[in-house]
Amino acid sequence: QLQASGGGLVQAGGSLRLSCLASGRTIETLVMGWFRQTPGKGREFVAAITWSVTNTYYADSVKGRFTISRDNAKNTVYLQMNSLKPEDTAVYYCAARISMEHSTIPNAYHYWGQGTLVTVSS
Repeated sequence: QLQASGGGLVQAGGSLRLSCLASGRTIETLVMGWFRQTPGKGREFVAAITWSVTNTYYADSVKGRFTISRDNAKNTVYLQMNSLKPEDTAVYYCAARISMEHSTIPNAYHYWGQGTLVTVSS
């Protein structure tokens, strides 16, 4: 089970940190990812981190502004979001993939959290 938190309302240029707590299974051997979705659109890949913590992947739209990290001891994945823009407004989902390889495709992930809303005002 994955539980995302940390969303909220922030002004453009501000920061938020999302957290995703995994229960029932250690995340140490999983690929963890963050996706986002706006009304009428499919889920968009944001970032992923593999079991080897040095391997991280980002969508071009967030590269340089967002940072994904994980704390295996706490079974938690984080998404630090800086320099937020109004176009970052979305429901953000964390997801887990039983694999050693990351993926940007939502259907490649096996477990999903409930989503947390991020709203960036201009």
